[in-house]
Amino acid sequence: MCDGFFFKGKEVAIVGAGDTAAEEAIYLSKLCSTVHMLVRKGEMRASKVMQQRVINTANIKVYWHTETDEVLGDNKVNAVRIKNNVTGDKTEIPVSAFFVAIGHIPNSQIFKGWLDMDESGYIKTIPGTSKTNIPGVFAAGDLQDKVYRQAVTAAGSGCMAALDAERYLSALGL
Repeated sequence: MCDGFFFKGKEVAIVGAGDTAAEEAIYLSKLCSTVHMLVRKGEMRASKVMQQRVINTANIKVYWHTETDEVLGDNKVNAVRIKNNVTGDKTEIPVSAFFVAIGHIPNSQIFKGWLDMDESGYIKTIPGTSKTNIPGVFAAGDLQDKVYRQAVTAAGSGCMAALDAERYLSALGL
């Protein structure tokens, strides 16, 4: 989402079929001339409301049963070659950007059994802090942020964790 502004008035592609992909496609549709949404299956995993919003947005073109064959360009994106999973046909679509929104699994399994996690594997923190269920252990970035998942928010939560850790150590007299 944070890069969308750089492609104002241009054609872009996004691959994915969940709520994140639908949300990003709708956001991009407000900036870009056309959003080519590539969906691997014949249906989306996104909520019905989000699916309807995508379908009802005039400048979002959904390609069903489609996979990315290759992103084309030298040092920048010029096109994406797609493959129809039913017919096997390949098509090139000229685009200026290629966005990937195919899901996210946090790399938190090493902490399973130690830190409290939600059903998706995100580490739970005390709201408004980076503190976990274990004193002196802090979580930041994509391990605990399942909403925004942006570099800038990860950097901010990393700063929060550093401050929380410094305060924790200071309280111990270290």
